[in-house]
Amino acid sequence: MSHGPVRDDYRTQVLDDLSRVAADDWNALAAGGAGRASAQPFLRHEFLRALELAGCVGEETGWIPRHLLLRDAAGAPAAAVPAYLKLHSYGEYVFDWAWADAYRRHGLRYYPKLLSAVPFTPVPGTRLAARDAASREAAARALLALAQSSRLSSLHVLFPRAAEAEALRGAGLTLRHGVQFHWRNAGYASFEDFLETLAQPKRKKIRAERRKVAEAGVRLRRLHGRDIGAAHWAFFVRCYEATYSAHRSTPYLNLEFFERIGEALPQHLVLVLAERGGHPIAASLLVHDDERLYGRYWGAIEPVPCLHFEACYYQAIDAAIELGLRYVEGGAGGEHKMSRGFEPVQTVSAHWLAEPAFALAVDRFLQREGAAVDAWVDELRERSPYRPGAAGDVAGVPAPSDPAADPAD
Repeated sequence: MSHGPVRDDYRTQVLDDLSRVAADDWNALAAGGAGRASAQPFLRHEFLRALELAGCVGEETGWIPRHLLLRDAAGAPAAAVPAYLKLHSYGEYVFDWAWADAYRRHGLRYYPKLLSAVPFTPVPGTRLAARDAASREAAARALLALAQSSRLSSLHVLFPRAAEAEALRGAGLTLRHGVQFHWRNAGYASFEDFLETLAQPKRKKIRAERRKVAEAGVRLRRLHGRDIGAAHWAFFVRCYEATYSAHRSTPYLNLEFFERIGEALPQHLVLVLAERGGHPIAASLLVHDDERLYGRYWGAIEPVPCLHFEACYYQAIDAAIELGLRYVEGGAGGEHKMSRGFEPVQTVSAHWLAEPAFALAVDRFLQREGAAVDAWVDELRERSPYRPGAAGDVAGVPAPSDPAADPAD
């Protein structure tokens, strides 16, 4: 753990693991930074610490913790930033591989770089967890100062809230925009109520997909929190690992991590189990807070047509309606989600590169990319899956609530 001065009477600590900060202090900042009663699950001390204790982050995985904690003149916590020294660009979902390759071709070192993100989690939310605007701006400057003083190639902050993105831009970072697809609850009483708002071809397609799963003899059930036992976790991880194996890649997470969050954060977890003939064949894990449900992990040990859509999208929507949640976030990518009622939402990330020539080139690229993203979102919104005038129809109206937007300060 290192210490250093930060302007505005703040003092910063760089933490090599989260055991060095009280969970209550970290969580209070994470909640306060989002203007909510409790922190988003992925930003909670318990979640990030579970990644550390389970060995999912660390030197061996190329995610070396370098969390920031800012204290005011009285020593009270004022801001916190989840941050990592990255030795690669895996598990980020905002792609800078081309930038790294350009550095390499010019004989320059791109890694290590400094990254503020939730590992392996493309979920917009708090990154500069601060008690007020002044602390937020100080955290942005402290993060950049750490990258500069460490002589790193670059700094990247993925999926921050809107006010945080502006603080980062004020500190000298360049903003980049992307697109995800989120589902919005328009006060539906049931899944069937939601279906009635869709255009007829979309409604017919979803019903056909759900019917295929049922006719294959598959039944689904949802387990909440403490109802998820050791055997359920073991089976889920078997499915999760099968997904990576099918793509010839290595899983980021492990059984110990899932067991730890199951013990520490049960109130935020829903496990969807798909069973056939009395035996489980697939599973998906949903995470939620008091407003949003996040579809995060999935896998199957037996192939069944349309089961992925059922377990990951339709069960998530049904659960959100049941729990009275406003949104479902389905993770990165996936224009195909639109036909299932999801809407395009812009995301943001912030970037700084130390090499002036590369910084200028990237800035120009991001301006062109940003214009293309804006045009694409406009095009997508003209292809709304909802019936004109239905509760979910968004064509010609403002974009749905940005998950990274801020409450009134």
